[in-house]
Amino acid sequence: MFRGNHPAKVDEKGRLKIPSAFKQLLDAANVTQFYITSTNGRSAQVWPLPEWEKQESLLAVNAMNPVVEKYMNLTSYYGQQVEIDSQARVLMPQILREKAKLNAEVSVFGKLIYLEVHNEKEIEQQLSGSGLTADDLNAVAAFTRRDS
Repeated sequence: MFRGNHPAKVDEKGRLKIPSAFKQLLDAANVTQFYITSTNGRSAQVWPLPEWEKQESLLAVNAMNPVVEKYMNLTSYYGQQVEIDSQARVLMPQILREKAKLNAEVSVFGKLIYLEVHNEKEIEQQLSGSGLTADDLNAVAAFTRRDS
């Protein structure tokens, strides 16, 4: 399970150095292949390939659904399968690097089953203006409520 935020860098060749806390989890699971994509062009999702394949299996059941087709179009447009190198780097798709401004300083968020990469300055601006509302907290409470 990926959690937390770890600062990282994308080098001049477009390679993201996976933060060591996340790399340890990937090593423990023997993950070396990834699918890097986006659903909005503002951030990158770095999926361990086994998790992405589970996602694809779930989507395949409803492949003709227009929303699934839209999702697949976006994730295919931005997507690229990559392998981690010996220095714990993955090559970010060029189109996504440019669109999401993923150059130099980035923030890598753990999103349970995948990593999400944001331009550090842009995510700081976005988060500074948005906190959770009471309605947001109630919605989260409903998702996490455990019935006894």
